[in-house]
Amino acid sequence: MDDDLIIETRGLTKHYGGVHALQDANFQLRRGEHIAVVGDNGAGKSTFVRQITAVEQRTSGEIFFEGKPVNFSGPVEARDAGIETVFQTLALADDLDVPSNLFLGREIIRFPLGPFSILSRREMKERTLRALEATAVKIPNVDNAIRNMSGGQRQCVAIARAAAFASKLIIMDEPTAALGVQETAQVENIIRGLKKRGVPLILISHNLRQVFDLVDRIWVFRRGRIVGVVDRDKSDGNEVVSMITGVKSGAEGESTFA
Repeated sequence: MDDDLIIETRGLTKHYGGVHALQDANFQLRRGEHIAVVGDNGAGKSTFVRQITAVEQRTSGEIFFEGKPVNFSGPVEARDAGIETVFQTLALADDLDVPSNLFLGREIIRFPLGPFSILSRREMKERTLRALEATAVKIPNVDNAIRNMSGGQRQCVAIARAAAFASKLIIMDEPTAALGVQETAQVENIIRGLKKRGVPLILISHNLRQVFDLVDRIWVFRRGRIVGVVDRDKSDGNEVVSMITGVKSGAEGESTFA
């Protein structure tokens, strides 16, 4: 087993009845590496992420995390292992402020009194401000409810939450799909900051300009299979598009490692 690997899948497969959404996916991510998962709609990208984060249970195959086989029972167990995910839905509580969202499900308790426990709101706010500063996220007033914030601010809160708690891996599913130019640039700067910190990242994106700007390697999915993997510096958008559309397969064939 390669000690440099953070996550590896072997033969990862997911069927929904007769639909083969993911088939024999062999994948590797190394320490400090940023990779992109690309493909057309329905290619299996989000299905792949849902399996490795245990949002859904795989039909077959193996998942190794830090060299050890894992079978997470659900996303909370994956999160506790050090995997943080920013899904397109963001999973934010609209009526709560920023600190409450950052610590949602892992609140800091001042006095443990069961359902009447008193939270340490001051410490949660202080740690929230440090997390926002570390990721260069600018929120004018963290006491505001999430529902009063722009789409970009909401996205940045979700990313800051992931960055604050991810000890091993961050996964982002289309983090800039609904954002404007300035908000997209802010999210991309956060991703660059994570790279400098050595935090491994899986980025799902349709934006090839973004992909080539931000990642080290690109994994291409098509019709539920991994059809190629390329180094960013040794490829271009035309090659990746040709694999996405089926004109060309990866140099080493389907479901192979680079």
